Amino acid sequence: MRAALDAAAHAASEGEVPVGAVVIRDGVVIAAAANAPRRLRDPTAHAEMLAIRAAAQALGRDRLEDCDLWVTLEPCAMCAGAIAHARIARLYYGAPDPKGGAVEHGARFFTQRTCHHRPEIFAGIGDREAGELLRDFFAARR
Repeated sequence: MRAALDAAAHAASEGEVPVGAVVIRDGVVIAAAANAPRRLRDPTAHAEMLAIRAAAQALGRDRLEDCDLWVTLEPCAMCAGAIAHARIARLYYGAPDPKGGAVEHGARFFTQRTCHHRPEIFAGIGDREAGELLRDFFAARR
């Protein structure tokens, strides 16, 4: 989670919402990414999406069934869909997202019967620091 939190802090320094993600395989970081929708002018450039894309490229395959995803914020529905399509084995995330999350909030994507792959889910890891990054970021903009 430390690498994901560092990526989130980098996103904040770039004016992006502070979310970071890393894909790990056999204890090794395969890909790390920070939120970049504004910088890339791409609404799909969430940290999870960028990390999954980079990991798939690095490994040369579209299925990441032997990989774990660590992300600082509960994934949205778009990212949850990408996690399922990539067949991520385990999802670890920090802060819950009652407004935009889709794992324990909102759509609860992985509980839908139309979801064909459900990763193991571990929530609340690093949630204090992840939450502080988000609160500080938005407080500075209000």
